[in-house]
Amino acid sequence: MSQPSSPFTVARRGSPASPLEVLLCRNGIVESVHRVHAAVTDQQGRLLMGAGDPFRASFGRSALKPLQASLLILTGAAEQNRLQERQLAIACASHRGTVTHARAAFHILWNAGIRADLLQCPAPPGAASPLQHNCSGKHAAFLAICKRMDWPLATYMDPDHPLQREVLQRLAELLHQPAAEFLLATDDCGVPTVQLQLAQLARVFAVLSSSGAPELERLCRAMQAHPELVAGDGCFDTEVMRLGLGALVSKGGSEGIQCLGRVNEGIGMAIKVEDGARRAKYAVALHLLDQLGWLTPEAMADLQPRFQRLSPNLNLQVSGELRFNGKG
Repeated sequence: MSQPSSPFTVARRGSPASPLEVLLCRNGIVESVHRVHAAVTDQQGRLLMGAGDPFRASFGRSALKPLQASLLILTGAAEQNRLQERQLAIACASHRGTVTHARAAFHILWNAGIRADLLQCPAPPGAASPLQHNCSGKHAAFLAICKRMDWPLATYMDPDHPLQREVLQRLAELLHQPAAEFLLATDDCGVPTVQLQLAQLARVFAVLSSSGAPELERLCRAMQAHPELVAGDGCFDTEVMRLGLGALVSKGGSEGIQCLGRVNEGIGMAIKVEDGARRAKYAVALHLLDQLGWLTPEAMADLQPRFQRLSPNLNLQVSGELRFNGKG
């Protein structure tokens, strides 16, 4: 069936379309199958394209870190503590805990005059410091915000803490939804996480990648300037932003969540793998980036062997595509 002349036409909510499928093939024979849902929206929240159920609900997990870190700017904590782009990038990160990552998180605390032992994220197994936890940048940012606002430091992870209420309120304002309607749970690092529809997650990244919210735009620039801090060398988010040459912002979350934004166009994408498989979300993200033309052929040729071919005998194949107006 022919597609509309413009791929970015508004889709109405209807019956879910078929999800994407990621096939794990061993020597060309299908061994496992992952089902995947996706949504693409603009910054007003209009659904432009989708696969499977773009309104499927899932916890945003670490994909929401840029939204959480935005309070650094909104409260004035970034200016007060003279935080540079490196510190803003690590506040949005799910990093690998290298010395470089730990140092960047430490500088948030140092500039704010906060002791590292106030971090409530645990030290990873075999590590000496909570600064090596992959969420240490976010936790350091939370402490800096609390000190700036004279909020209690010891309880910053509690859902009823003023910090967490402000994060939820900022999300409510961005999505035009009452904060009381959000369903909360506890993320692995101990802070609250929010359940959102994929279309809502995509909208967050549409705003992040546009000029619609200056504080998020600033964080987007920091993530692009220092992609190595957002994840780490060889990691999907880092490599996509490096090879995107300023056109993309990328941030994943656990349990099969991957979000991307098309910078300066105000278009966001959110992906959810039903069974939470990390390998499947990367394969689908590349498949959809290729469909949308958001990466150059050279970038695709670099990324696909790394994230779709797992070994000489194993590769990932994606079946399906984004649909326009809910139709094929």
